[in-house]
Amino acid sequence: MRIAVAGGGPGGLFLATLIRRADPSVEVTVFERNRADDTFGFGVVFSDRTLAGIHEADPVLRDALTGHGSHWDEIEVRLKGERIRCGGNGMAAIVRRTLLALMQARARDVGADLRFSTEVTLDELGGYDLVVAADGTGSKIRRQLESGGSVDLGTQLETATAKFIWFGTDYLFDGLTFIHERGPDGVFAVHGYPISDRASTFIVETDEATWRRAGLDEFDVTQPPGQSDLVSQDYLEKLFAEQIDGRRLLSNNSRWGNFRTRRTKRWHTLRPRPVALLGDAVHTAHFSVGSGTKMAMEDAVALSRALTEHPDDLAAALAAYEDMAQPSVRRIQDSARPSLAWWEHFGRYHDAFEPWQFAYHFLSRSITDARLARRDPGFVAGSHRAWAREHGAGPLDTPFEAGGWSAPGRLVKVGFAGDGTPEHVVGSSKLPLARAARPGPWGVTIEAPGSETGLPAAYEELADVAASGSPVLAAVHGGTPLTRTLVCERARLVERLPALLVDREADADRALTTVLSGRADLVGGAG
Repeated sequence: MRIAVAGGGPGGLFLATLIRRADPSVEVTVFERNRADDTFGFGVVFSDRTLAGIHEADPVLRDALTGHGSHWDEIEVRLKGERIRCGGNGMAAIVRRTLLALMQARARDVGADLRFSTEVTLDELGGYDLVVAADGTGSKIRRQLESGGSVDLGTQLETATAKFIWFGTDYLFDGLTFIHERGPDGVFAVHGYPISDRASTFIVETDEATWRRAGLDEFDVTQPPGQSDLVSQDYLEKLFAEQIDGRRLLSNNSRWGNFRTRRTKRWHTLRPRPVALLGDAVHTAHFSVGSGTKMAMEDAVALSRALTEHPDDLAAALAAYEDMAQPSVRRIQDSARPSLAWWEHFGRYHDAFEPWQFAYHFLSRSITDARLARRDPGFVAGSHRAWAREHGAGPLDTPFEAGGWSAPGRLVKVGFAGDGTPEHVVGSSKLPLARAARPGPWGVTIEAPGSETGLPAAYEELADVAASGSPVLAAVHGGTPLTRTLVCERARLVERLPALLVDREADADRALTTVLSGRADLVGGAG
């Protein structure tokens, strides 16, 4: 069997290594358009909890991280002069160029043929039994397949509103560090982490309005790869000077972009010829929750295993590959969306929350209080104490009062009409819920949209009722967990209207997380 791998990044190199190890009779050729020592970006970060499958398949990554990587356990959040840490988050990072060199050597050792400075198309790979597209988010092979509608892979693209740019710095972070800084034009945030004993990765995010006010929208992003945005580098170097002790930012194809989440239903096709796709060529997840490199390497493990288990049936092998690899990618992408949404709104949280609550809100964006406490019980206990100092009781035991209506705690019972619409909430008395104003204390019901495209209409409805009807609270129901949360936050932080998040499946852990993080004032389950 002859396999051509388009793309010599970690995913493509790992696949070549695994296939040659499993069956040395298979001929594997890797085609990489860049030179062997070219690389864009700075470092790659991995979570300790996610690496077992990769380490079991081949020791190359474990050896690389052990011999050349940086490791840490704590996440640090810097905000308004405070530094808050949360442990139990074991991670490791390595310089991307170093990782590629080690993986290239490993692939050569097992007999893979590596060809650099060679960009290929499907037409040039006619002599191979299988083509693997591992050529990144701009995959030329994928575009060729989909051109003219010849192959429908079921691709969906979602473009984030937040802007990001990737730098390095010669300032050495202790571990994964998130810095939030309000400058004259708005709020900017940094994801920083060490990748060697000499450098750290330094990713900056901001909202589009801030980006434009700062005059950072003038760089021509249509320029060929390699040219960096030096105006933005200078601006951010000055903005974060105190945070990095006046050290330099380092550029490498550094330019602003909007993160694009790619979801793909089919990861292979047999016509016009057998092609399998892996890594960023077929799926992406925001870098705040997952490493694209790690996901690509896991794809390589699954594809190699499928080909080994079905040596004489390529169709069965590629179907098995999807069955093995897709579920974990979907889980990561599902958890990535709330995290990405957080980065689209972090300026609002920066201004609304005290540092302790900001850090808790951030670290609980994809997990509950109980899971976070298993990582670092001290951090969670400190957050509970901070709430109690302010409110005199624990989060769910804190009384609520507004507009003449009260509840003894923050987890309340909600009554529903026959069509599933909330009609009242039980506190010291029954508070009626309706779409329009009515006599006495009342709460407005706001139905969250089924997707984020419907959020502007929900926000407009919320603004209208907050301005005209003086409800006690907004009871947000329906939609998805993410859209319900975003509407609740809009009510609390923008319209200054208390928010009740209606969740029929609410339990004490989820309710506590919601209230302690400031996502809603109350959580209502079925009464």
